[in-house]
Amino acid sequence: MILIRPARAADAEAVAELHAESWRRHYRGAYLDSYLDGDVVADRRAVWSERLAEPDADRCTLVAVDDGEVVGFAHLVFDADPTWGSLLDNLHATFLRKRSGIGTRLVSEVARAVIERSPASGLHLWVLEQNTAAQAFYSARWGTCVERAMRGPFPGGGHAQALRFAWPDPTVLVDEPSAGSG
Repeated sequence: MILIRPARAADAEAVAELHAESWRRHYRGAYLDSYLDGDVVADRRAVWSERLAEPDADRCTLVAVDDGEVVGFAHLVFDADPTWGSLLDNLHATFLRKRSGIGTRLVSEVARAVIERSPASGLHLWVLEQNTAAQAFYSARWGTCVERAMRGPFPGGGHAQALRFAWPDPTVLVDEPSAGSG
């Protein structure tokens, strides 16, 4: 059974590896190949080790764990934008576990966190225009594309068109009940 829980410092390595694998698979052409083919894991390890080292009241990272293995994660920045609200900065699931409900569960728990902290806040994210599968996922969860913009430079360099998806009312994302979450 998959457990959704707050990430801990000990999760940094697993989150970094999952993040790097997801970028290598989905972000070619936006991020520089030299970066993706290099030691992107070390870069992500540094980022996640710092983010998860100590709690931060303005951020929340959740992991999906199955039998002790991190199979997905979400990173949220509360109240990141005065218009759009909290930012879902990262949402990734292990490739072999895509379409198994991990992303849906993580998004639901992220929405709960936003509602608990700032009930009037919206939720938004940026998705690369080339990532049509992610766009379909967000659209199927009542996300509305509200903006298109050139984003970057990304870690390691590169720029790409991205779409902002928004949920002015994140309660539409909350699944009832939250069994298996913790």
